[in-house]
Order: sequence, then structure tokens, then C-alpha cells
Amino acid sequence: MATHDAEVIVVGGGPAGAASAWFLARAGIDVLVVDRARFPRDKPCAEYLSPQASRILNEMGVLGAIEAAGAAQLSGMRVRAPNGVVIHGEFVSSHGFRGFRDCGLALPRRQLDALLLDRARHAGARVLEQSVVRDLARSGTGRVEGIDIETDAGRRTLRAPLVVGADGLRTVVGRRLGLTRTGRFPRRVAVVAHYGGVDGMGRCGEMHVDASGYLGLADVGHGMTNVAVVVPAAAARAIGGAPGDFLDQWIAGRPHLARRFAHARRLTTARATGPFNTRARRAWTPGCALVGDAAEFFDPFTGEGIYAALHGGELLTQYAFEAARAPTTRRHDIALAAYDRCLRHAFRGKRLVERIVGTAVAFPSLLDRTARVLAHRRDMADLLVGVTGDFVPPSEVLRPGFIVRLLAALAHPGAGVRGSETTPGEPVPGRLTNS
Repeated sequence: MATHDAEVIVVGGGPAGAASAWFLARAGIDVLVVDRARFPRDKPCAEYLSPQASRILNEMGVLGAIEAAGAAQLSGMRVRAPNGVVIHGEFVSSHGFRGFRDCGLALPRRQLDALLLDRARHAGARVLEQSVVRDLARSGTGRVEGIDIETDAGRRTLRAPLVVGADGLRTVVGRRLGLTRTGRFPRRVAVVAHYGGVDGMGRCGEMHVDASGYLGLADVGHGMTNVAVVVPAAAARAIGGAPGDFLDQWIAGRPHLARRFAHARRLTTARATGPFNTRARRAWTPGCALVGDAAEFFDPFTGEGIYAALHGGELLTQYAFEAARAPTTRRHDIALAAYDRCLRHAFRGKRLVERIVGTAVAFPSLLDRTARVLAHRRDMADLLVGVTGDFVPPSEVLRPGFIVRLLAALAHPGAGVRGSETTPGEPVPGRLTNS
């Protein structure tokens, strides 16, 4: 029988991998985390943690350290539709739903990921950095038995009863297993960087949508603003080898944004990422499970990524524990199949809401009409903002009653709200403030 290097090998040291490792190590499992990078390292990401993510961070004992590191607090979201109508929602529900906190957090991934990985180490997980996973080690029947890695010292194989693929959007583990695929619509890519001196940044995250894509803005502390432009994948040629130029030109071409960047400067290297809309056919195969973006990532608009990664690691714990210590391969496979069902059930509603929102963003006229409605329907907007904050159940906006009311309002929007160019601090027509 082959000697094992750990009970569970986690590929990827980002939020999904660190959370998985922390929960498993706390449960007494011998965990080895393997990542190609040396931490701290930069990662293109919206860097937003929903209010409910704080619950998991608190359980991991890292919430205080994240706040002490200078994380910005986000009290809500502003969405500007192509017609200029702005919807403003706060992370305080008027429907009685409450999250772990009344605000979201934002911190550069360079700091966040290092803090999370340190917590995994503190729980007992071992971490192997600067190790590139080249392939999976498998038995004669195809069962995953470990990973083949390459380091400065050469190539070698690490073995474990269970491998967890937490290696993100372009997962090596998922691709080697033939589990992941990219959807045809919508297919988008992003360019992300930090800027200093962006005018008018407040405590809300912002989304600015037009016919060619959307731009997200969020304070991430330390006087920095996370700036992310998300465009159709066809624009990848225009991005080419100069994502920073593409980002600057995209902003400069929109007067309502350009004036806010008049005195701004880019502080970090602009990085491209995508395409999005990836999904695994299933989140397991004999000997291996997928978690976080490796299992599924649709689109950055609703800011789901980091919370889904943390919660996915939390959900995996029981099943990975059973699989790693299963006395038979049959029991191992039963545990991982149960994890797959649990994961899909936990995120089914939110994924559907994400797809509805993503479709609306792809059709400016539809988003314009929706914005006019939500600018007058505070109750409906409250629920949608709460769903993106992960503290309102998605079922609240998927109920037939809610859908019928929204469709009726879209069909008869009344006088609506006239589109207008607005900047922070100006009165916003139809603005919603939940307090």
C-alpha cells in the first residue's frame, strides 16, 4: 500500500483552499495545502466579502485580524443602469432579515489570502508554496490518489486518500479530470487594478453598467479603490498585452466616470482574468472533490466569489472527513456524492438569481426598465440587495408572487424615472436608501 503524505491534499491556498484546510485541520485531519505562489501574492478579484461572509471569518478566528488590517466596511450597493437611473440599497433589510453583520468588507486579496492561510496553519494545516501541480496521480481504475508537483527541487508525487481542487477559475484539477466546462452565454472577462484618488468614493460598492460591459468600484482600505471592468470575452483581443491601457481607456470614454478619475492614479498592475461562466458537471470524482471557483463561478456582478469559496469549504468538511477516513472506496464515494448534492442544494437558489441578474446586465434595455421599477419599489430592491449580501434567502425573490409583481411592474412601469448623469453627493432620482 502506498504511503500517504497527508490525509487530505488541498490544491490552492486562496479562500476556498484556506477555509477547507482550516475546517478540516480543526476536525483533526492531517491537511497539506499546495499552491504555486508564494504568499502574500496579488490576485485579480473584486475583493468584496458579503455581510454573511463575516460569520465564517469569525468562526475561523480571523475576522478581527482582517478588520485590523484596514478592511473597508461597505454599507450597501449602488447600481447605475445604462439610462443613468441609480438604485441604492443598504445591507439592512426592512423585511426582518439580518445577516451576521450589517456591512460587507473589502480588503486586497494580497492581505486577505495571507491572513486566511495563516489561520489554516494555526489550525494545524501544512502549507507547501511555490509548487506547481502538473497532473493528478491515479490508480489503474482512474481513482485519484494524489498529485504530481514540480518545484525548484524537481518533480515528485504526493499521495493522499482525498485531493481537494480549490485552485480557482482555471482549475488544473477540474480540467485534468474533464469535469469543468465554460458556458457560451454570457462569457465575460475582467481587468482589475487598484487606484488611489478616485473622487466620491463612499461606503457603498458601485456598479456602472452600459451597453459594452460594466465597471465595479469598491473602497478596499488604505486609500485604495478596487476598479474592475467586466466586458464580453470578445474584447480580449482589445485587452491584448496591455490591460492597464484598456482599463484607462474604458474609463476615459465614459464622462460620468472619467471626471471621478481626473486626479486618480493606478497603484497596482492591471491584471486580466476570465473567461467566467464556468461550471463542473459534478463537484467530485473518486478520490477528489472540487470547491470554490473550481466547482462553479458564473459572473462577478453579484460579488459571490469569496463567500461561496468560504462557505463551500465549510460545507465540504463533514464529507471530506468521512471520505478521507472511509474504510472502503465505496464509503468514500458515497461521502463525496453526498457533498456534491449538498453543495448544489446550498447554492441552487443563489445561482439562479445570479443568472437572472447576469442576463439582465447583458441586455441594456431590460436593465433600464428594471432599474426604473426598482427605483420606485423599495421593498423589492431591499430583497435583491439582501440576496446579494447572502443574508436574505434567494427563495424570497424566486417566489411566484415576487416574480409576478416584478413582471407586472416591468410591463407597466408608469412614469418611471428619467435617466440622469449623477455623481456621489448629488440627489439621485429614484434613489433608494434602506435605513
